[in-house]
Amino acid sequence: MTYQAPVDDIIQALKSAADIEALISDGVYGDLDMDTVGAVIEEAGRLASEVLDPLNQPGDHQGCSLKDGVVTTPDGWADAYRQFTEGGWSALSCPTEFGGQGLPRTISSTVCEIWNSSNPAFGIGPLLTTGAIDALHIGGSDALQNLYLPKLVSGQWSGTMNLTEPQAGSDVGALKSKAVPQADGSYKISGTKIFISYGEHELTENIIHLVLARVPDAPSGTRGISLFLVPKFLVNPDGSLGARNDVLCTGLERKLGIHGSPTCVMTFGDKGGATGYLVGEENRGLKTMFIMMNAARLAVGVQGVALAERATQRAGEYARDRLQGSEITNPDGGMVPIISHPDIRRTLLEMRALTQACRLICLKTARELDLGELAKSEQDREFCGAMGALLTPVAKAFSTDVGCQVAEMGIQVHGGMGFIEETGAAQHYRDARIFPIYEGTNGIQAIDLVARKLPLLGGKVLERHLQDQAETLEAVGASNNTELASSAPPLLAALAALKEASLEIGAMMKSDPNAALAVATPYLRL
Repeated sequence: MTYQAPVDDIIQALKSAADIEALISDGVYGDLDMDTVGAVIEEAGRLASEVLDPLNQPGDHQGCSLKDGVVTTPDGWADAYRQFTEGGWSALSCPTEFGGQGLPRTISSTVCEIWNSSNPAFGIGPLLTTGAIDALHIGGSDALQNLYLPKLVSGQWSGTMNLTEPQAGSDVGALKSKAVPQADGSYKISGTKIFISYGEHELTENIIHLVLARVPDAPSGTRGISLFLVPKFLVNPDGSLGARNDVLCTGLERKLGIHGSPTCVMTFGDKGGATGYLVGEENRGLKTMFIMMNAARLAVGVQGVALAERATQRAGEYARDRLQGSEITNPDGGMVPIISHPDIRRTLLEMRALTQACRLICLKTARELDLGELAKSEQDREFCGAMGALLTPVAKAFSTDVGCQVAEMGIQVHGGMGFIEETGAAQHYRDARIFPIYEGTNGIQAIDLVARKLPLLGGKVLERHLQDQAETLEAVGASNNTELASSAPPLLAALAALKEASLEIGAMMKSDPNAALAVATPYLRL
């Protein structure tokens, strides 16, 4: 089956969760209008269904190859990327002063979903470039921005994020990569990074690596980490490419899924040191890198939505086509499509409900992060930014868990055929499984939620979130639709449990933090 962008569901989610019509009416998004929003989503869906989706399953089977340090992506990838950049999609949410279109996160999130539904292994690449642009735009010097951002925004160059090392894993403070200052203001970078998505490929003429490393005599732990820009090819002052830098892909990971995405082992400084340039200040690189990571965490949550949507579409089409069994009320009526059976219908409805729920959570988070930059008053910007920060670990963890859950349900709808690769259902499950691990495992998201996000603004952000939920449930309970109104009591009970658990966890973080962290994951789910 061919992927079709769920335009109506996405626009409905934008209206209900992101309240986009009100934001447009209030001028928060400048001259953006709903016609433009619809056109962007429709056109993204066309490229996804016509160009990216046909490459998804073949790319999964073919994978990437590495020879003499050169990575080749699956057949068709390069042409698809050319069409992607020529259509201006790489610049969608990027700063206008460097050639971007400056569209808000709420819109770019919907397009991110579409790319990753149609071809997640392809969609990961532009996502990382956007993160590199964000970090450089906020933390880079004027000289670095002017030299690198225009070509990153255009998609002529791509970007990566180099955090993880073999001995450190998620414990970034244990990294050992080194950065030695040079007389000309540059640094010589050495070290090995693993799990680097699109660390090497042939799609762009240059790859801009953002690398965490330590300068000599840096403090231990996370306090002593600096961030550096390390290009694959050195860049001359006029923007032309110079000599090859001392950075090489020395391995490709063999993975459970997303086979079309090159996941690289990157070696820096094998011949004396890769030339790098400081982004921000020495020993404060993790703060800037978190700009990339926080944006990526929401984007990975959207990837969970994307895989859930794709699995739901495929399962629904299979259920409409697959003839098996007769209806219980008409046993002599012959075989019927399995969608006629109540349990299959229930499963498909649950898949749809979970998918739309995660889409709503992600777009609500994107809205708050947008307002954290665009709201009219400083007080509103601070509060909305904090609300976006509170919701980010929830959006990332819940949505990626659901992506796996819905993909597994899709296999179940297919029955034995779901276990066979040819149907495509198994690929969705394999591809989805990385997202609960990406950008900090979901256990780390839960720790971030209880340790850092609940105390934001003295707990007032959480208090407001709970108040908003209570007001919604009051309206639900007062509905004239009895079936809708009947959902209010159990949801109110869940809200009461959330309030109680929040107070308890707040106290536990002071008296027994290990106990609080032990229940952080079920708390996030609640």
